[in-house]
Amino acid sequence: MTGFTYLILFLILIALAAVVPQVLRRWHVPHVISLLLVGMIIGPNAFDLIGLLATHFARGYPVPQMLATVDGIGMLGLIFLMALAGMEVDLGIVRREKTAVAWLSLLTFAAPAIAGYLVYARFRPDDLIGKLMYASLFASHSVGVVFPVIRELRIAQTRFGVAVLASTVITDVASLVLLAVCVQMKRHQVPEDVYSVSLFDHIPPETLGGAFLPVFLAVILVYILSSFWMVPRLGTMMLGRIKPGDETQITFFLLTVLIVVFVGELIGVSVVVGAFVAGMGLARVKAVQHDERALHRRLERIGYGLIIPFLFLSIGMQSDLRVLWSGNGNAAIVALTVIGLIASKMLSGWLAMRLSGFTHEKGICAGLMTVPQLSATLAAAAVGLELGILDAQFFNAIIVLSVLTTLPAPILVKMLILRRNITFDRTDIELEGMPKHAGEEDLL
Repeated sequence: MTGFTYLILFLILIALAAVVPQVLRRWHVPHVISLLLVGMIIGPNAFDLIGLLATHFARGYPVPQMLATVDGIGMLGLIFLMALAGMEVDLGIVRREKTAVAWLSLLTFAAPAIAGYLVYARFRPDDLIGKLMYASLFASHSVGVVFPVIRELRIAQTRFGVAVLASTVITDVASLVLLAVCVQMKRHQVPEDVYSVSLFDHIPPETLGGAFLPVFLAVILVYILSSFWMVPRLGTMMLGRIKPGDETQITFFLLTVLIVVFVGELIGVSVVVGAFVAGMGLARVKAVQHDERALHRRLERIGYGLIIPFLFLSIGMQSDLRVLWSGNGNAAIVALTVIGLIASKMLSGWLAMRLSGFTHEKGICAGLMTVPQLSATLAAAAVGLELGILDAQFFNAIIVLSVLTTLPAPILVKMLILRRNITFDRTDIELEGMPKHAGEEDLL
């Protein structure tokens, strides 16, 4: 009966993931947002689909275990998504667009981080770790939202798309490093037994002392550089022996990504960073470059057709819209959190693109794309709540922030592009002789 329950569960989830986005597409609702809405509606805080299935088809079967199964597939979807995002970043274009990437990365990290620090300081002026944590949450972007929207608009290989995606990842990496520093500072402040695979979580605070931050940053840098060096060489050696079109290529892709992610977890690096680094390394494998993106297209079909939708379904299922009208949170904290983040993201994104030579409309689009706060932000906030860095009021404010920024921002970007007839053609890249991606168009 348990197996039959899982069959029904996955049948319903896959059916909803296939049908609902197609229905909402006519109102220009992005695919990602459609999946999030489905997750919110069927989640435990709304209709509680899993609870109903457990009650009627598997009485007594633990609902948390079923939720954990969906979350586990969602985690694999996150890894898949970030690896594909890493494979989309062309380092040649990034180097040519280093000005835009640098301005976006700097301003969209610094301005929101300062805003988050000040918002937290307004209510908890003496809590340094909490202020740094809130700065980290404000500075983070949502690659999981930005990349699918850019991909859906088919602008991943334009100046605009590359600048936004690359700066989003750089900013996310920086915010995750700041988050890791906050976590370690808290654990050093309140020593306790740590159940984690991260080696830094098991090093006594007195061992490194004030040298923790430079050592931690140096280890992360070595990890990223080593991955960039080893993955292409190992991939070229292994994939060179596999016939083009062989399904073993996909198996090797997953194995490589998971190994890089696992090594990152050992040193306290988020799976988001590890998977993206692995994807960028795999994009430099000769066998991948010479197959005219055939392998990439096969990976996209598997990822976007089956695994990645579970990521957004699981995130939606964890969301609780009731916090919008509950009295548990402080209204001032919620208001300043939402206003502070949106204002700082919009202003910094617009200013960075204008300084890089983009139009006013594209600056607004870039600002809107940096606004959504989703999986990485919610995960980091959950860590902060668990460790006592954030209390329930600030955690609820982050949940409200995620709901209010994730749903409308991608829709507004798409509507702005359509109504203002903003184009992202190949001349925007300023690269000669560079092949188009299969099926790529100038706009939509």
